[in-house]
Amino acid sequence: MPVESAEHADPARRRGAYAKGIARRQEILDRAIEVFAERGSDRTSLRAIAREVGVTHAALTHYFGSLEELLVAVYRESYAPGRQSAPPAPDATPVEMMIESARTNRAVPGLVQLYSTLVASALEEGHPAARAFATDRFSRLRDSLADTVRQQQEQGRMRGDVDPDAVAALVVAASDGLQTQWLLDDTAPQHEALALLDRLLRPGS
Repeated sequence: MPVESAEHADPARRRGAYAKGIARRQEILDRAIEVFAERGSDRTSLRAIAREVGVTHAALTHYFGSLEELLVAVYRESYAPGRQSAPPAPDATPVEMMIESARTNRAVPGLVQLYSTLVASALEEGHPAARAFATDRFSRLRDSLADTVRQQQEQGRMRGDVDPDAVAALVVAASDGLQTQWLLDDTAPQHEALALLDRLLRPGS
């Protein structure tokens, strides 16, 4: 009896195998998020992660390709909308959004360290996944925050003499820079500095 090739396999069987593959990838990703939240991404490798996650090195390679691609997938999934405890208040200023994000991140320093690792890797040659991730994230975040600034300027809730795109870039820079300081020294006044920036951007400051 001839062996049925994957190309000519029953469509229902192919869909079932695909669904199982998606579910298995998600299981691995969920466990990897727990691992990175606890320990960050220092001194690690795909083989070490595979041991901690409880899968083979071949399985990780099959689903994620490389360590860098796994790190990007873990970060994106860990901050997906469905995993956030609560969305930011609809009337929050851009800085208030970053303050709330910083408060949430204090509970998962390993993921904050993972993010910093990805951004640092993006600045080096030979890290296309990290560079694409960081470039896309910064661009999307700046665009989103700039739109919020424009809306709040129209509402009179933010200074009208500041450029929205520049404000967005400044807020992202302040947030990431203070986050790095906090990773190195948890006494750094992260929230206080962001609150000061928020006051400076409000009308009448």
